[in-house]
Amino acid sequence: MAYQKLQVGRAAVVTPSDTDEILYPGGGDGKNSGCVLYVGVAGDLKVTTVGGDDVVFVGIQGFLPVHVIRVFATGTTATDILGLW
Repeated sequence: MAYQKLQVGRAAVVTPSDTDEILYPGGGDGKNSGCVLYVGVAGDLKVTTVGGDDVVFVGIQGFLPVHVIRVFATGTTATDILGLW
């Protein structure tokens, strides 16, 4: 089985919001290509993926290797969430 090594150059605290997307901390060209997440305290995580899917991951803790553009406040119980780019 092959394993992919996760390497990031930037990290920022993610504040869940039902209206705001997660933005790259260094600015950028306006295109949001998303980020992967690290969840410090386990719980449910409602997100929008870069493909536009709204999904709930149940009981998540640790790394979520899915590119997301939003973490919803409603439906999210996980805390200590970091965005990784």
